Amino acid sequence: MELIITSYLSEILAVTTVAILMAVLPGADFVLVTRTSIRNGRLAGLYSTLGVCLSICIHASYSIAGLAVIIANSTWFFISIKYLGATYLIYIAWQLLTTRDLITDQQSAQAQNMPALATLRLGFTCNMLNPKAPLFFMSIFTQVVSVNTPIMLQLSYGLIIMLAHLIWFSSVALLLSHPSLLPRFNQHKRKIDKLAGMALLLIAIKLTLMSSL
Repeated sequence: MELIITSYLSEILAVTTVAILMAVLPGADFVLVTRTSIRNGRLAGLYSTLGVCLSICIHASYSIAGLAVIIANSTWFFISIKYLGATYLIYIAWQLLTTRDLITDQQSAQAQNMPALATLRLGFTCNMLNPKAPLFFMSIFTQVVSVNTPIMLQLSYGLIIMLAHLIWFSSVALLLSHPSLLPRFNQHKRKIDKLAGMALLLIAIKLTLMSSL
């Protein structure tokens, strides 16, 4: 095992670096986890993070199987995912932008108690329908990872990518839902919803204008 790590050390470092950068760069997942953590609390933010990570596991699995290249270069599939993803983001953005200004205490409590499965599904769907994901994994497993890399090491790369996202988004959720910060955010929930809605809308527009390669 030590020999394998030594032989592929530069590749491991490259994958880790790209994974960290991909996780921390702002995008739809970041907006979603941020808004969910502030609006629905710490647990909801962590469940949405888990949903994102489960989606990443699927992306990594088909990439290791060699399907990422086919998906990214299949025009009809790429276009379908692109517009499905954009439509989903527009749907979420519309909900955020059209939320009523006045929210009763009962409605606020219901938001805090958002079902775990619902928040997990939200994170999973957001990442799964992101057309940039197949391109990202294709670039890693075709440009960075050698064809001679052992399958177990490739599986480790998928784990590294997932862990990078898990650590980053969990940190975001824990930080933004901290008791010392949450009351301040709660005073501006409406503004935060508007900003998140606009951000998701802009990302959706950008996705529709994105070409496959």
